[in-house]
Formats: sequence, structure tokens, C-alpha cells
Amino acid sequence: ISGLIGQYAHGNEPGHHTVYLYSYAGLQWKTAEKVDYILSQMYHDSPDGLQGNEDCGQMSSWYVFSSLGFYPVNPSNGIYVFGRPIFDKVALKLPENKVFEIRTVNNSRENKYIQSVQLNGRPYDKSYISHADIVNGGTLVITMGNKPNKDFGTNMDCRPKSAIK
Repeated sequence: ISGLIGQYAHGNEPGHHTVYLYSYAGLQWKTAEKVDYILSQMYHDSPDGLQGNEDCGQMSSWYVFSSLGFYPVNPSNGIYVFGRPIFDKVALKLPENKVFEIRTVNNSRENKYIQSVQLNGRPYDKSYISHADIVNGGTLVITMGNKPNKDFGTNMDCRPKSAIK
């Protein structure tokens, strides 16, 4: 077993969604802390740079999604739960010449907590984003800070849901 954080084993791919479950309880900032730790401590560019066995790309896909700032905890319900983006700007090229841009403001190693989010210029208080919002194209702006915004994603309407609608 590798990549241990208490009883959580990041090297065991079927549990990769676990650190994102804090958001379901309204504690997105705890998701950000754990994702930040895993991204910075459990992945690096050396022969032992993965904390686990790279079965069919799951370790790498967790890293790619998490680096963008979100992860498909339950891919069948079409939502991606926010974690902690590490890039200042990313553009996802989509069909029909659409682009979904992710911009991170005040991004730094110390600023790992989401302070606020805007989607297409409007305040966005959910701790997740839908697949439909992404494939429509647009701009997601995530403002980061060095202290948790313990109000972000706390309302029941702002938390990801486990049921398929």
C-alpha cells in the first residue's frame, strides 16, 4: 500500500474520489487541503514519481483532472467536484470551435483555498460544475487565498449530489 494519508491510500485507485467527498458535506476547503497535499507530495518527475501502480492511466488522470481544479467523483452524474487548481490558465478545446477556459487568480503554493468562483462573469457558489457547463464553453474564474473560505459550498443547494437527476 502506498500514498497513505491516515487510512486513505492514494495508491489504491478505486478510492481516488475519497478526498473529494468533503464537498458533499459542505467542507470544500478540506477537499482543497487534501488535493493540494497529494498533488504536491505524491507526484513528481522521477522513477518513483507515482504513489501507486499506474493501472490504465488512472493515477495520471486523477492528477490531470485535479490539476485543472475538479474531479468526476461519480462520472455517471455529469458533475465535477472542485478541488484545488494548480494552473493559472487552461483552455480546453471543445467540438464546434468552443473553448472552456479556466483561470485561477492569486494562484500560488500557499493559496490553496477557493475564495470565490465566477462562471461566465457571474458569481458561482456551487462546489462543483456540470459537464454541460463545460461543453457549452465559457470561462471559469477561480480566486484563491491562503485561508479557507469556510462558507464556500456550505449551503445544501451548493453541494454536489450523489443522486442522478
